[in-house]
Amino acid sequence: MQELSQDKNSPLYQTDNKLLVNHGEMLKTYEKIASKVKSLKVSNFTKPTTFINDMKKNNDFADIVFVDEAHLLLSRSDSYNSFVEDNHLEEIIKHSKIVIAVYDEKQVLKLKSYWDENKLAHLNVDYTTEEPYQLKDQFRMKANDEVVDWIDSFVTTEIKPLPHDDNFDFKIFDSALAMYEAIKQKNKTAGLSRIVSTFDYVHMKKNNEVYYVEDNNFKLPWNTTVKGRETWAERQDSIDEVGSIYTVQGFDLNYVGVILGPSVSYDVETDSVKIITANYCDTAAFSGQTGFDNVELIKQKIVLNSINILMKRGINGLYIFASDPALRERLARNA
Repeated sequence: MQELSQDKNSPLYQTDNKLLVNHGEMLKTYEKIASKVKSLKVSNFTKPTTFINDMKKNNDFADIVFVDEAHLLLSRSDSYNSFVEDNHLEEIIKHSKIVIAVYDEKQVLKLKSYWDENKLAHLNVDYTTEEPYQLKDQFRMKANDEVVDWIDSFVTTEIKPLPHDDNFDFKIFDSALAMYEAIKQKNKTAGLSRIVSTFDYVHMKKNNEVYYVEDNNFKLPWNTTVKGRETWAERQDSIDEVGSIYTVQGFDLNYVGVILGPSVSYDVETDSVKIITANYCDTAAFSGQTGFDNVELIKQKIVLNSINILMKRGINGLYIFASDPALRERLARNA
């Protein structure tokens, strides 16, 4: 769009277009791209709250706004993020002539970003001018349909027999340390291979204290983020850290090793995945619980969404370790 906005023969000539993403690590990537492409400017990319506040302050409108990862938009006010209106998307629409949003309900990670059917229906009736276009295929993973179906089933709590794929390395590990050693080897040979985990371990900075993901003889620090344009996955030293959904959502890895922490368990009676939300350490994900009919069900969905995101990062391979012994034994039975 920006290239066309500079073409005098284009109907988009001199239009003001933006790409919004509510994700600091992804914003770094877009800004890095902008620095290398002549037709792009860093100012073309920003976060939703910044865009909304700037538009309101200047009483201005953008022409075309593309919202990437729209499932990360706030669906309620959030003073922590300096957002005081009802929801991000409606405010973006108010300050734009055309809005294109890419939304995946299976990637919603917080209650304050949760869109129920009533809110979506309201937006569709009041603002939507075109029929939503549904994307049905994924292009990141070089995996067959059976592997993708296994993941999709797992994040609905169903455990299917482990599929085989000659072109995709899919393994279950009985040791987090063994999985980490395998990922390190892949990082040496294929590059861009990392360990990630569900948010089941304390993860915060306090008095420069380092927090770890631990399981038996495995111990690595949680991911650290640094200023600059280099994302967590691109940093060479991040091979010695454990990534979270907030550092890898939206990114590609060549191989990913996923630690399923204490919130991910096994129900023997139903032979299915059991989510224990009390063990999920992302307290921000569950803040703002008022206004929901079945908040526990939504919280379980958020944890399952995080698993869906983590398991679909790897282009060439997925390794899984379950910290819960019962789930680990059940997965090994199908391996």
